[in-house]
Amino acid sequence: MTVIRQQDFIDSVAGALQYISYYHPVDYITSLARAYEREQSPAARDAMAQILINSRMCFEGHRPICQDTGIVNAFVKVGMDVRFAAAPGEPAGAHHAGARAHRHRPARGPRKC
Repeated sequence: MTVIRQQDFIDSVAGALQYISYYHPVDYITSLARAYEREQSPAARDAMAQILINSRMCFEGHRPICQDTGIVNAFVKVGMDVRFAAAPGEPAGAHHAGARAHRHRPARGPRKC
């Protein structure tokens, strides 16, 4: 039987939420850069340039990306011989990971991008 410590699970989910809060996917950045190169409208090029610059600043400074990220839906596939082990008084559930990730580096709120 595989035993997953509750804290390890929370740490992994919190880390993933932090990662997606300041990195755009590579395919998005490369597609946007190609679109920027082909765009003829100065206003559209300027808008795309701002997105690319902001994305790079977030990447380099590990700052949250300025956008409405909506809600996180997590689907976890767990095998039959797996159990989660939590110490007494330890928080249970992935929602604690989300709260911890937000406290560590809020995606929205007082921090300016």
